[in-house]
Amino acid sequence: MTRIALDRSGTATGLEELLQSMKADPAVQGILLLSCDANGFTPAGINPLLGSLQKPVFGGIFPQIISGGEHLERGTVAVGFDKEPLVTLIQGLSDPAQDLSAKVANALGPDSADSTLFVFVDGFARRISGLIDALFSNHGLESNYLGGGAGSLSLRQKPCLFAPEGLLEDSAILAHVRLPSGIGVAHGWEVVSDTLKVTRSDRNTIVELNHRPAFDVYREIVESQAGATLTPETFFETAKGYPFGIRKMGAEVVVRDPLMVGDNRSLVCVGEVPVNAFVHILRGENQALVNAARSANQLATDALGVHGAGASLRIFIDCISRVLFLQDQFQAELNAVNDDLPMIGALTLGEIANSGDHYLEFYNKTAVVGLFPNLRVKDG
Repeated sequence: MTRIALDRSGTATGLEELLQSMKADPAVQGILLLSCDANGFTPAGINPLLGSLQKPVFGGIFPQIISGGEHLERGTVAVGFDKEPLVTLIQGLSDPAQDLSAKVANALGPDSADSTLFVFVDGFARRISGLIDALFSNHGLESNYLGGGAGSLSLRQKPCLFAPEGLLEDSAILAHVRLPSGIGVAHGWEVVSDTLKVTRSDRNTIVELNHRPAFDVYREIVESQAGATLTPETFFETAKGYPFGIRKMGAEVVVRDPLMVGDNRSLVCVGEVPVNAFVHILRGENQALVNAARSANQLATDALGVHGAGASLRIFIDCISRVLFLQDQFQAELNAVNDDLPMIGALTLGEIANSGDHYLEFYNKTAVVGLFPNLRVKDG
């Protein structure tokens, strides 16, 4: 039986009680753990709890989490799976010397059909797209993929991933679980600029667009659209409504979130933007984003239907910047995917999923729904 437990306190004591309840349940073979940044968890306080668990644990710390129809700024939600996950840990994810292909070569178990690979990364790591490419090169779409970027809206990198080894930063944790799933992905952002070429970039930093400083080009377009003055100091307040879209052959644009103005008027993003990529500036409208979440849920339902099974658990991975953009209207987005199924999730710094059976991607500002069949789910 799959077990769901929620601690609303956000305290180390509350987490300990939650973990002990999972540890004591003989049906629980592995634990997905999603926590809020406002809990203030540190390695010193949390590592002894993780080390004594004696069951595989994976997950992360996010700006907010989802439990049922609520999004919470404090607390922890856990899912105890009755199938043991194969856990792979990659530390030093930003290190350019890391052979990521070798690191992920054995991330899937011997039977990967009808299974799910959970992928959680430090959202401020600088080789997330490299990890995604390595996963796809090694494993294609043998398994479904679901996960996202952990971290804090303080925009400061710090320990944010749960692993059996403890609370870690600049890392990735992969957990292969032999459970089928249906995955749906949609974003709802619309193109509002001509095509721009990334003429210089450094991993997750766009240095130049059309051979000019990236911030200068971005500012000219966004100021004309938003009717607001864009400065480095006020950048994110306006930029949260105007992300980049990277053109992909035969696919919907992949969204990249610009976070801040970097050195030499560059733009620092969540996730890599390759040199010579063609991008657009996008704009959001509230109802379009809500409709996109509804679409993601329907896509997941359709994908799960291939297995001839109905859903019994929903995991909703959604971008925290959608919350910041929609504000009070974000509840409408939650309502668009929430029904009588148990639902948990995280509001992330980037989302990881496969889009049907076509490709695997690291997204920004995107709604991702994972549906799981034939699980007997117990709350508490």
